[in-house]
Amino acid sequence: MVAFGKKLKDRQIQEWQGYYINYKLMKKRVRQYAQQIEQGTQDRRHVLKDFSRMLDNQIETIVLFLLEQQGLLASRIAKLGEVHNNLQEEPEINKITELREAYRAVGQDLLNLLYFVEINAIGLRKILKKFDKRFGYRFTDYYVKTRANHPYSQLQQVFKHVGLGAVVGALSRNLHELQDRQGSYLSIYDQPSLPLQDPVVDLINAAVDRLSNSTNFLNFMAQHALIMHDELPTPSEEHVDDERYHFMSLLLNLANTFLYMINTYIIVPTADDYSTSLGAAPTVCGIVIGAMAVAQVFSSVYFSAWSNKSYFRPLVFSSIALFIGNIFYACAYDIHSIWILLIGRLFCGLGSARAVNRRYISDCVPLKIRMQASAGFVSASALGMACGPALAGILQTNFKIYNLTFNQNTLPGWVMAIAWMVYLVWLWISFKEPSHDVEENQTPNQSNDAAENGALEKGLKQPLLITSDDKVDEDNDQDYDDSEEAPEESRLPANSIGEAYRLLTPSVKVQLLIYFMLKYVMEILLSESSVVTTYYFNWTTSTVAIFLACLGLTVLPVNIVVGSYISNMFEDRQILLTSEIMVCIGVLLSFHVIIPYTVLQYVCSGLLLFVSAEVLEGVNLSLLSRVMSSRLSRGTYNGGLLSTEAGTIARVIADATITLAGFLGQSSLLNVTLLPSLIISVFSIMATCYTYNSLY
Repeated sequence: MVAFGKKLKDRQIQEWQGYYINYKLMKKRVRQYAQQIEQGTQDRRHVLKDFSRMLDNQIETIVLFLLEQQGLLASRIAKLGEVHNNLQEEPEINKITELREAYRAVGQDLLNLLYFVEINAIGLRKILKKFDKRFGYRFTDYYVKTRANHPYSQLQQVFKHVGLGAVVGALSRNLHELQDRQGSYLSIYDQPSLPLQDPVVDLINAAVDRLSNSTNFLNFMAQHALIMHDELPTPSEEHVDDERYHFMSLLLNLANTFLYMINTYIIVPTADDYSTSLGAAPTVCGIVIGAMAVAQVFSSVYFSAWSNKSYFRPLVFSSIALFIGNIFYACAYDIHSIWILLIGRLFCGLGSARAVNRRYISDCVPLKIRMQASAGFVSASALGMACGPALAGILQTNFKIYNLTFNQNTLPGWVMAIAWMVYLVWLWISFKEPSHDVEENQTPNQSNDAAENGALEKGLKQPLLITSDDKVDEDNDQDYDDSEEAPEESRLPANSIGEAYRLLTPSVKVQLLIYFMLKYVMEILLSESSVVTTYYFNWTTSTVAIFLACLGLTVLPVNIVVGSYISNMFEDRQILLTSEIMVCIGVLLSFHVIIPYTVLQYVCSGLLLFVSAEVLEGVNLSLLSRVMSSRLSRGTYNGGLLSTEAGTIARVIADATITLAGFLGQSSLLNVTLLPSLIISVFSIMATCYTYNSLY
């Protein structure tokens, strides 16, 4: 990975050198401020004023040059427009070709100007973030709020790029009119759906997409996936992305995610009945449900390593393992063996290919649609989680074919076995293995710099408020000279879990603890729901299935509200702490104390707990992506794997807790399992307060 200062220098156009953000100077100035404050020769208020003035001057230089270049481009387009009008009266093929090439030359210069805006905007984000980290002060918030709509501020010009949009529109229209329209009496506005097939315009549109890449909702959804994105990709990198991209393969990748989540939760409403029918206690459902998570702890590692070489073969193995696991799960009823049931669930866990699903999107989906693909990954997971219990509620029948029993306990296994067989055939026919040779031949400058992930988000405010696209690279916050690359060892991925753990800072450990907590409390709620509701309310399997499906269906609406509104009104850390407190309140309200336990209490507390945990997950992963070392953004032992392992281990412990608590009797199950949830949630709140109070 190349330091941002080095990348900034390499990407500069020599003639424009004096107009780029002076990132190197500003980094040195931040170091000087820190030394002066430590020595007591400078006070904080003077530092803030001086740094603000420096930023204002830098932005004004950028904007004035931007306006000058826009004017030059507009003037060139206007002159070419006169030639264009004359050619419409007396068309000549040679002159039309020359005019088209002249427009394309303007397009190349426009593309350079878009790159100029992009790299300066990223530089502003990074230096603001470096200042915040160095001084423990929310300077970014102050600077954006005071400059966002002020009449004297030029900040909007950098991020709104309205004038550039007009130039793009004029250039595209003229090129479109010159494209195979000789002799046509139709205006281009009469057929607005016809695309303009021109490589220059395609590159311009891709650059514009990066400047205003996504909506708040897509960005918030994509954060859940913890999928890394490249910042400032070169045209050759975008070409590589297009070569590796295959829509049907992406669809199959998302289908694997969807089916796996269905497979995980389809047994939850019936796991206690199935355990009882095999002679075990109802609370053994905890082990039955958790067996899949136990195997996933190991499968996540080997699938992550396997995806370095192939995507097709891991997905084939995943489908076969899940097919076998579901057959075992379904046959356990007629064999009357709890061990066959557990082996079936272990096989299902060995087929967990979520590491491959994430990696495929990160490596093989073009940057311009990667945010949408990431949001699709999260949506597929959420819908699978909702469809699993709902499908279990539908499978309420009982019949036999030969010696095989088909009832509410075994049908989830049979249905999922058929689904995975159909998926395997579809995968075999339609999946296209992307070329790994292309990836191996890339230069270091073309590597996946996930620590500087993502493009500029839309609008003015979000880019500077540092979203998940700003993986904490910041040259690893080490003050290397910007003219040199960072030391080689600072760019290498971790080679083991132990090395990855040593790279975790205290703030990262807190974020992983929060992730562990929310997965633990959610697993307790979901896995014991059937046992608890049967004991207290005599709910049927269908009722439990409806309840769980309704919980799953809240995921997308909640993310829409948080991603589109709440995240714009409050800081991520405020949402994080509030969500943790709400989870804790949800756990407290779930306890059965002196008063009779009612359906209203259970449903309301469960809904509060689940929704708060979902909000917490999105915000937590957003913050996690910012504080994680850039070395954990790639390789086998990456940040996505660590977060997956933390969540999976939490599920394993939660399911084991349910089974162990069952030895105390069903009357004690609810309170005994909620007690660890309460302790962990309180501890996570304390850790969050301590960590962020020490930082700010």
